Parts: sequence; structure tokens; C-alpha cells
Amino acid sequence: MSDTVFIDIKKVNRIYRDTNGNPVNALKDIDLEIAKGEFVSIVGPSGCGKTTLLRLIAGLDRPQAGFLAIDGQIIAGPSHEQGYVFQQSTLFPWATVHENIAMGLKARGVYKGQESRVQDSIDMIGLTGFEKSYPHEISGGMAQRVAIIRALINEPKVLLLDEPLGALDAFKRIELQALLLDVWNKTNTTMVMVTHDVDEAIALSTRIVIMTPRPGQITDIFDVNLGETRDRNMDDFIVLRKKILEALHLVISQPQVEYNL
Repeated sequence: MSDTVFIDIKKVNRIYRDTNGNPVNALKDIDLEIAKGEFVSIVGPSGCGKTTLLRLIAGLDRPQAGFLAIDGQIIAGPSHEQGYVFQQSTLFPWATVHENIAMGLKARGVYKGQESRVQDSIDMIGLTGFEKSYPHEISGGMAQRVAIIRALINEPKVLLLDEPLGALDAFKRIELQALLLDVWNKTNTTMVMVTHDVDEAIALSTRIVIMTPRPGQITDIFDVNLGETRDRNMDDFIVLRKKILEALHLVISQPQVEYNL
């Protein structure tokens, strides 16, 4: 592995069994290298294995073949070093905003003396004044902000985002995209995100990975060289969007290969 590779994924295969016991090839020969501090988005049709790949990086699942490593260490299971944000905020309903964010620190026994870090995080996501609010007292967008910063408070080596903005309306989604980009720029945390939104991927990412329908394979990787200001109406943005949509159309329109395993 070269010095520039931070997340290293080699020849990963994941096969499940359906309810009838038949094999389902979710991922096939996945190779991917991600540098430290990158923001990589994974895009593809439903059922192509995007979330499966994210769960493997998180250590929540294991492949049948191949290996995954972060910073030279084989991923053996879940850890605070792999933060995970789900599509729904999954906040603890009995805990306040401050308590939800502090939960990871308390679980690791490192909360004492770190109260200021929790408050700084709340300030960074624009929720000053809502420290004592409960999840049912704040909006969905605010709750997802809490979920993102709760995953980051433990200073993970990588933040994994499984369609974290998919449940929000268009206005809140754009607002949270800006927040996520701001947090990434401030923390320099390596981020890997699953999304169905091509514009979202272009707006946030350094690279975009395209996956095929099952069995999930990587067909294209697009570099996003649009600078820090990414106006969705700029020519380069539109051109890249067209290339990605064409690549997605090709993988979706190809007949699905059946495997007898």
C-alpha cells in the first residue's frame, strides 16, 4: 500500500443468503483506494451494494473474500475510529442535544473535562441555545446535524455517511450540504458518503465512485476538480453531471448477469 492510501479495499466480495437460502452476490471484486482527508461519494442504482460497502468499512459486516484496511490496520470490527451516520438521525429520544453528542465520549470514559468540546461542536453546527432540547423538540434537519456531530466528537479516522440527507426536503438538504462541507473543511476528516443525488455528490466530493447493479462492482471513478465554490449552474458542474448521469445510464441499462454459485 502506498503512503497516500488511507482506506485500502482489495478484491472484496460479499455474498448473502436470501430468505430461501439462495446466494445473493452483493459485491464482486471491489478495489478502491481513498487518500487521507478525501471526501468520496458512492453513487449507483438501488440494491447495488453501496450500503453494504459502507458497512464493511465500518466493521459492521465482514467480506467472504478480500480485505479492508484503514491507515494500515485491517478492519476487524466496529470502532469509534469509524464514525457512522444513518439516513435517519437515530438520536436517543430520552437524551438532550448535549447528552446525545456527549454519549460517545461517556461510553469511552473520556467525557470528564471534555464538556467544552461538546459545546464547541454545538456552536459549530449552529445549535447554540438548543443544548437542553430533546429530539422531539427540534426539526429533522437539526436532529441530523446532531447525529453528524455526534459521530465526529470521537474524532474518528473516517466518517461514513449513509444517505444522511435523504430524508430532508430540498431546502434543508442544501443547507445541510453546506454544513457538511464546512465541517469537512474544518476537521479534515476522511469522509465516505452513499447518495442517490448526483448534484449532492458533485457539490461535496473530491471523487465520485460509480457502482453497477448487483453484483456491485466499480465501473467508473470521477475526479471532481471544481474548486471550493461549486455553483450548480457553472459549465464545469453541468458537464460533470452529464458525464456521471451517462455513466449511470450505462450501468443501469446493461442486462443483469445471473451467477450460479
